[in-house]
Amino acid sequence: MTPTADLGPLGLDRGGHLVVRRALRAAGPGEVALVRGSHPDLELHLRAWCRVAGHTVEMGSGGELRVRAGATSRRAGAERAGGPGLDGVVDRPRAAWGLAVRGALVEAGGPAPPFALDRKEAVWTDDAPRLYAEAVAAQWDPATAIDWTAPVDHEDEVEDAVVQLLTYLVENEQAALVVPARFLGQVHPHFREVQQLLAVQVADEARHLEVFSRRARLRRSELGLSTAGGQASLVTLLDEPDFGLAGFLLGVLGEGSFLALLAFVAERAPDPITARVAALAAKDEARHVAFALSHLRRAVGLDPALRGRLGAAIERRHAALQHTAGLNAEVFDALVLLAAGGWAPDALGRGHDRVVALVDEMDRARRHRLKMLGFSDAQAASLSALHTRNFM
Repeated sequence: MTPTADLGPLGLDRGGHLVVRRALRAAGPGEVALVRGSHPDLELHLRAWCRVAGHTVEMGSGGELRVRAGATSRRAGAERAGGPGLDGVVDRPRAAWGLAVRGALVEAGGPAPPFALDRKEAVWTDDAPRLYAEAVAAQWDPATAIDWTAPVDHEDEVEDAVVQLLTYLVENEQAALVVPARFLGQVHPHFREVQQLLAVQVADEARHLEVFSRRARLRRSELGLSTAGGQASLVTLLDEPDFGLAGFLLGVLGEGSFLALLAFVAERAPDPITARVAALAAKDEARHVAFALSHLRRAVGLDPALRGRLGAAIERRHAALQHTAGLNAEVFDALVLLAAGGWAPDALGRGHDRVVALVDEMDRARRHRLKMLGFSDAQAASLSALHTRNFM
């Protein structure tokens, strides 16, 4: 039975073309659909519409209008942006899919914007959808998640130590924001969950910058010292052009080390506001580390030679920083004071030991994550020892 579009008095200029289009979809390319209606300009409008849409109008023996679906319709030559299945993720999406959402039917002849990160092996992890859902659910508002009116009543020297530590945290989080932001626009939109994760990661770091800065300025009008060595360490992260290697240096090693640091600050903070901002930031950083690890474990599984490039990236960064001073001495001293909880010599000694133990814990955790990527015990120990003394 020939598909028929019965328009009655409805003209194509008032939505009738939708009925015609429906009939043509039922007919299929090259086949005919009948068009009936009483609008006085129906034939004129139908011929104009078909000319633009790539169809042809034929007159039937009884004077009825017959529309033959042309091969030049918008669906002709279109292709599905993705593979079969619910997720449809392919190994390398076509540039011609452009900004089309995965799964859409993409009309031929559109632009083909280039995206440098257009290979699944370079960016993907099967955990991306889950990690994104968790990240969205875990977002928090600095205005309500933190009681900014909580007491801050310790002595001035302790507050100076807190401000110095927060200054250090702010500049490190600044680098942790810039790195994913730099790669975000390079990821092909086909891998949208990775784009979304990176976007949330940037938002996380922006929030960390806000709360660390706000806490630092509660009782001080100026921040602490930013050293040349610390800046040099962070710039090496910005200079890494490879997405996987940058994620390794920042996410697996740097932010991984910061998990221990933030937990230390949350436990040893002299006031509830500092403890709270550190604890909230640590939860966000844990997701960043999880994404970097998950992505790299998949990538190493596909290309074991990548492991050698990861190790070389550590060695290259170590060589670039070996003549720098490393961790800001004021930051180390601030951590000692916070860990000591007082000025008594024996308390300061315990505080120093606790900071040394923190550094050892960072090393242990780094070695564990390196072994998760397939490095041997000896390789993990050697590479972890080369990690920047600036922690990040």
